Parts: sequence; structure tokens; C-alpha cells
Amino acid sequence: MDLLKTLVEKGLRREQPTREEALAVLATSDDELLDVVAAAGKVRRQWFGRRVKLNYLVNLKSGLCPEDCSYCSQRLGSTADILKYTWLKPEEASRAAAAGVAGGAKRVCLVASGRGPTDRDIDRVSKTIEAIKEENEGVEVCACLGLLSAGQGERLRTAGADAYNHNLNTSESTYGDITTTHTYADRVETVHRAQAAGLSACSGLIAGMGESDADLVDVVFSLRALDPDSVPVNFLIPFEGTPLAEEWNLTPQRCLRILAMVRFVCPDVEVRLAGGREVHLRSLQPLALHLVNSIFLGDYLTSEGQEGRKDLEMIADAGFTVEGADETTLPAHRAQAAGHACGEGRACAEEGSPDGAPAAAGRGAAGSGRGQDVPAQGAAADAARSDLVAVRRRGAGTDLAPNA
Repeated sequence: MDLLKTLVEKGLRREQPTREEALAVLATSDDELLDVVAAAGKVRRQWFGRRVKLNYLVNLKSGLCPEDCSYCSQRLGSTADILKYTWLKPEEASRAAAAGVAGGAKRVCLVASGRGPTDRDIDRVSKTIEAIKEENEGVEVCACLGLLSAGQGERLRTAGADAYNHNLNTSESTYGDITTTHTYADRVETVHRAQAAGLSACSGLIAGMGESDADLVDVVFSLRALDPDSVPVNFLIPFEGTPLAEEWNLTPQRCLRILAMVRFVCPDVEVRLAGGREVHLRSLQPLALHLVNSIFLGDYLTSEGQEGRKDLEMIADAGFTVEGADETTLPAHRAQAAGHACGEGRACAEEGSPDGAPAAAGRGAAGSGRGQDVPAQGAAADAARSDLVAVRRRGAGTDLAPNA
């Protein structure tokens, strides 16, 4: 297949594919799917070998967000039955982080709901970062707190943060269909502020919100232009009580095509398989490891993930290895260019924050009136059935601690 040969050659040279080539990946048939995975797998192995980086999410503050992101179970007006609590104390967050590190996580992602942090919130998170670093030598810490104000990124960096996550989520042209309380430009500015502060930038997307193939390619090309070190790919979890509760648009095959397209467009970047993988990839999760080089271990913000032990077994059974704390995540040319982050005990970030759009969170996503030009992939498109999966709300109705 000439298309795949061209894409592999470009990926090995770190050359950006054309929009037409990226769209063609999303339009491939189910009969071609394994060829697509194999081709993108060559690019993944060139830059990341067979290593899989593990990340662990700690939800510092849950629910009651004033933003109206349609995919989020913590949004303004959400009736989703989720855990709601205010800020964890530094020692509580440190204990939660230690559980993930003990399971093999190299990075701890600290997420808090809200539009963005106040200066007092930055003080809180700074103390939490210091507590985690004191108890877990060499661990990477990524903050995901929403929109950053001037100087806040520098304060987090001084406290020891390695990375900052803020997702673009969807294309600029359709962003207003998802959120009205802040803009796409606000998100781009926060990524720039994180980078200017010397933090490793992490920014990704949410697929399955009814977007078109063109929307997906637009947001991934925008991410490449932003040049984050890490790109988390989330698949919408349609939570009851959110505007996107009925958006079941994904099949395992389409998820794999999306991941392959992201790998071809961002060949040497940490591509993270994030929220919704268990719900939408299901038994095809091991195939995704040939496309991504990073996953979350354990639970997400408001939904349960796959049992950590099963993740480790899946990685080993698929012939991959867990990336060690002493191994550099990014290829040498990126790690050296960054001067930190994702390479020298640092890294990228998690998904997003509630208002920063926690990608990994069990939050939905979908665009109103979109998706008409998503091509049907044979029977696969018709097979997207919500009765095949069940969204498990993490600790709903209990006093369960974050990621306990």
C-alpha cells in the first residue's frame, strides 16, 4: 500500500504528512486495519522501542466546576453521580501518588476541577508537589489545573513540577459547540504559558464527540504546530447527566485508526492512550500498544479504569516492557531540545483538567450537529453500541479516596 509506505518513510524522517494522507488513514477499511497498525508500529518502535510509560492520576479536587464543557461529568449543570470533594491535603495526595509509583508509574498527574487556579491554589499544589517529590525520588509530576494566569507556570516549575497538561480537545472551528465559557484561544495560550515557564507541555484531544474526520485531522495538526512533548488521546466516555450522554460513535477499529493517524502526524512525541480506552478499544487494547508509548495506570478522574495488574499483564503479554524511572522517554533530539521534561526525570502531562478538560477523566465529549462526514467503516460504524459497555463511576455514593 503506497500510502502506508510513504507515511512510514515520513515518520522515520520526522516529516509531517499531508492533510490528505492523514485523512486517508482514517478512511482505510477494516481489511486494511492490521496493515495500518503495523506501519504506524514501525514509526513508534523507531523512536520509542518497545517501552511503555506508565502514568498515574491523582484527582486533587473533584466536581462543582463552573465551566460548561459538554463532555465533562464535573461540568456546570451536570447531574452525573460522581464523587465531589474539595482540595486534598498534600499528605493525602502524596499517599495516593505513592500507590501509583509502587505499581510502576513514572509520572504522577495532579488534576483539579475549575476554570483555572487562583494564586492560593498554586500555593496548595506547590506544597503537594513538594510532598510527592520528597516521598518519591525521581518521580515526574505533571499539573493539570485549567487555564494559567501570568506567572503561575513559573511558580509551579519552581515548586518542582515537570510538566503541565492542557488539552485542545477538538478543532478550533467546532470548539464553540463543546464549550462556551472559555475559548480555544484560551487553551492555546495556556499551553504557550506552560512552555514559556520551562514546563514540558502536554496537550491532546478527545475523540468520539461527533466530530468529522476533518475535525480530527485539524486538531492533531494544530497540536503538532504547538509542539508539545506529550499528546494524550482520549475517547469520549458518554456520562449520563451530560449533554453528550448519547454520543456512542466509536468502534475499536476507528479508535485504532485515530491512534495511527496521531502517530504518523506526531512520530517522535509521547502519544498517550488515555481516557476511554477500556470502554471503546475493549479487547483490542493490546493492538494500541503498537501505536502509543504511554498509558494511564488505574482509575481516571470520575470513572474507573482497568485494574492495574491487568494493564501490566497486557503490556508483558503484548511483548512490551514498562519504562523505568532511569530511562529517557523522548528520543534524544527532543529531550536535548527540551533541556528538561520528558527525558531527564521529567515528562509531559496527563489529560486535562475538568475545565482544562481532563482527558483521562470519565468525561464525555461530543459536538452538536457534527459527525455527518464521518465515513462509515463497513459494519464497524453500525456496530457502535452503548449496550456493549458500562461506564463505571469511580466511588459514586461512597467515601472512596481518589484512586484508592
